[in-house]
Amino acid sequence: MQAYVYKSLRKADTYVYLSARDDFERLPAPMRAQLGALQFVLQVELTPQRKLARADAAQVRENLRLHGFHLQFPPAVFPPFFAEAPTPDA
Repeated sequence: MQAYVYKSLRKADTYVYLSARDDFERLPAPMRAQLGALQFVLQVELTPQRKLARADAAQVRENLRLHGFHLQFPPAVFPPFFAEAPTPDA
């Protein structure tokens, strides 16, 4: 399955995979508005053997098959762990 990947110029580290090149009409209007302009970055063949860095390729293929698009959000950022619990102000 062929996929066309675009990055959002408004939302950092947010990518859209489309099953057809430049077929932005597949995206719901509110989503298009939030993402802003999209810039083409990659055309990729999503085979069952394909590994993706930040997405489950099987889930991407399934979303492309069902909806015609897949939205990849930035990785979650967790607060750093503290060696000691902060003490309350006395």
